[in-house]
Amino acid sequence: MSAFREANAWLVGSYIVMPDHIHQFCAPTDVECTMEKWISYWKRCFRRIGGPQMPRFQSRGFHHRLRREENYQEKWEYVRANPVRAGLVNKPEDWPFQGTLNELPW
Repeated sequence: MSAFREANAWLVGSYIVMPDHIHQFCAPTDVECTMEKWISYWKRCFRRIGGPQMPRFQSRGFHHRLRREENYQEKWEYVRANPVRAGLVNKPEDWPFQGTLNELPW
C-alpha cells in the first residue's frame, strides 16, 4: 500500500481488493485534487512500484460520494460482502485482502 502513502491527496480509509477490482473508501486532504486526478496518480504509482507484471487497471474509475456517516457503515458492509457473494469465502471476515489504512473522520 505504499502507493497510497505516496498518493496522499486523498486518504484511504477502509479498502477491499477483489480479484478484478478494488473498493476504497477515501476522503480528500487536498480539495484542489479531483478524484479522477488522484485515481490516475495512484495507478501510475502502482505500475511504477509493481513493474511490468502489475495488472492493468480500467481506464476510468467509478466513484460514489457518501454524505452521511451512517451511509459509510452501510456501504462498507455491502462492499465487505463482495467476496461472499462471489463465492470466494463463507464470511466477510475470512477475506484476507481488506483493511483500513486511515480512520476517516465525519
